[in-house]
Amino acid sequence: MDLGLAGRKVIVTGASKGIGQACAEVFAAEGAHVVMVARDATRLAAAAAQIQARHQGPVEITSADLSRPAEREALWANHPDADILVNNAGAIPAGGLLDLSMETWEDAWALKVMGYIHLTKLALAAMKERKSGVIVNIIGMAGRLPRYDYVCGGAGNAALMAFTGAAGGKSQEWGVRIFGINPAGTRTDRIVALSKQRAIAAFGDESRWEEMLTGLPLGRLIDPREIANAAAFLASPACGYVSGATLDVDGGLAFRS
Repeated sequence: MDLGLAGRKVIVTGASKGIGQACAEVFAAEGAHVVMVARDATRLAAAAAQIQARHQGPVEITSADLSRPAEREALWANHPDADILVNNAGAIPAGGLLDLSMETWEDAWALKVMGYIHLTKLALAAMKERKSGVIVNIIGMAGRLPRYDYVCGGAGNAALMAFTGAAGGKSQEWGVRIFGINPAGTRTDRIVALSKQRAIAAFGDESRWEEMLTGLPLGRLIDPREIANAAAFLASPACGYVSGATLDVDGGLAFRS
């Protein structure tokens, strides 16, 4: 199916691994001009090289710390003509309210919460003038199903879900669509790190991290490509009536007893 994304300029943050890298590859496979953004320049270059070896579409890389307002502004200033923005950068640590310092909360939210909000604001202002554009917020099921042992992430994700709904409900008046995707447990380095943190809290032993991943829907973790496919389809003209909504990709987890 041709999604009509050929030639579109797509910024993907957190693109050096996991869901972000998968998003960059799927958009590149559709013929989009992809701008991959992440903090780790070495890892980012390696991820981009893998994509370029498989697809002909142009791929650029930008190393940036998107927890910093000035670097968000510089990113958008360098790519003000982007047609699609995929907000994906973020690494909120696990832990209960009494386990995490306020500095940890502020650092985590600076990237995932304020980073998404600020980049959306920058993109929306430009897209409103053109009367076209799409913003995709990769959020997370913890916003829908908050847990004490991931309270910082759950609260941040819930805030981003509310933000996406409010912004996407209005932006459609200007020809701009904003929507979110909530992945459940996805096969990434991040899920291993979070599971190790939970295993330490539960058992005092990070080597038991796999015990934190039992009872998964469909008996497995989500493949990052499945989230990327959803992002590309929903961002494309083939699915052009979605704005304000957040899609839960959780295998029915929210409805299990």
